[in-house]
Amino acid sequence: MFNRRSWLWAGAAVALGAWMAPASAQDSRPITIVVGASPGGSTDTLARTIAQSMGTTLKRTVIVDNKPGAGGNIAAQHVARSAPDGSTLLMSFTSHTINATLFKKLPFNPVTDFTPITMVAQVPSVLVVRKSAPFDSVQGLIDYARKNPGKLSFAIGGQGSSLHLAGEQFKQMTQTDIVNIPYKGTGPALTDLLADNTVDLMFASTINVLPHYKQGKIKFLGVSSPQPLAQFAGLPAIAETVPGYQSQAWFGLFGPAKLPQAVTEALYGAVRVALDSPEYRQRMQSEAATVPTMTPAQFADFIKKDVDFWGAIVKKSGAQVE
Repeated sequence: MFNRRSWLWAGAAVALGAWMAPASAQDSRPITIVVGASPGGSTDTLARTIAQSMGTTLKRTVIVDNKPGAGGNIAAQHVARSAPDGSTLLMSFTSHTINATLFKKLPFNPVTDFTPITMVAQVPSVLVVRKSAPFDSVQGLIDYARKNPGKLSFAIGGQGSSLHLAGEQFKQMTQTDIVNIPYKGTGPALTDLLADNTVDLMFASTINVLPHYKQGKIKFLGVSSPQPLAQFAGLPAIAETVPGYQSQAWFGLFGPAKLPQAVTEALYGAVRVALDSPEYRQRMQSEAATVPTMTPAQFADFIKKDVDFWGAIVKKSGAQVE
């Protein structure tokens, strides 16, 4: 007997076949995946990896078009205004749901102006501090921050990013006063932290700090995932000290609103071929990332809940962008 997942896969396969046939015969246009980040970053890399696999599966050219700026809003607006025919897609990230509250006004609705297809990766972050910091654990940090309000500084790699809000969430849950120091990217922020004389701590993607683990240049206090990560052996989850704490960046594929269900299911089926490949899963595992298994309906439900989750944190932090 088929289980639920088997039925979903069967439906996606039927939709994929139905969509590919007329597309092959009548539509030679390439599929464009628009990315709201510069080339070389995590979002761009994921998009290009998946685009190559999708092109093979769908027998169509799939290209990546980078439109960075405004926290991903430029790319999102472009896709929101595109025809709902499956030829223009958006590879977005956590800022897609954060921006719903962070920006006073958006030229699109992050929920109703898009058709969620699936999440392609989740990446936790790591709490790191300068080498000479007077504490060596999450509890030590909390105790020091409470005794010295406003003395410690958080390096913020991007205003309104998931890493920025991971810090806001940490401060809210631990009732600590730590000053934010904004940077133009995680790279410059991490450089100053490594210098050990400018800022005290930051949340950074596992991808960015994994090469520095156990080298002694900075201290690693904990991971933001609910459980410890094998790639950071011996490093505890922050939730062991701050119950309920977790923060992960996500990356996902969207189409414009009103994308026909058959097209949505066909695209979902093609993306799952990429996500289920041993090469993709091995790469994600090496970077301490996970590969979710979300159907379009499940991803849509996640997006709605994530808007509310980050919205509460943004409002409490007072962060806002014009």
